Amino acid sequence: MEKMDRRVRKTRALLLQGLVKMMENHDIQDISVKELTELVDINRGTFYLHYDDIYDMLHKVEDEMFREFNEIMEQEPLGFFRFLDRHRDLARVMIGPHGDLTFVNRLKDQIKKRTLRFLESAQSDANYEYLCSFIITGCVGVVETWLKEVTPQSPEEMAGILGTMLMRQLTFAPEPA
Repeated sequence: MEKMDRRVRKTRALLLQGLVKMMENHDIQDISVKELTELVDINRGTFYLHYDDIYDMLHKVEDEMFREFNEIMEQEPLGFFRFLDRHRDLARVMIGPHGDLTFVNRLKDQIKKRTLRFLESAQSDANYEYLCSFIITGCVGVVETWLKEVTPQSPEEMAGILGTMLMRQLTFAPEPA
């Protein structure tokens, strides 16, 4: 992958910061390119050099975020919380009340992929889908709560907390029929 010009990185970072700030109080459909560019003091034409519209920006940001997320998760599961900690502001608004349901669903899909290997023995259980749903939704809820904390636990602590919760749930899971 070709290295991005410093000015391009700076412009995109400013736009992302502005988008995150606006998404704290506005749904994505209520954010205009004009408002975003005025907030970050960038010409609208500059925005259009990088993105087609606000939705294109959001999708490209999500795609980039999930590319990095997948690379990290292949290397080490603890990377999940380190990654979210590095992108805390963006992840918080994407999961929050003005966030993007597509992002939440992609996050759930990623969690499901990573969790299925721990549930292999329960796949024959009649309640398997419920168990998966419970675990995935619970993980997203834990992440959402953690991202909102003013003085959050460290990524290492959160990995331990969530791991303990998951192991307890799997211990209480019914035996396959």
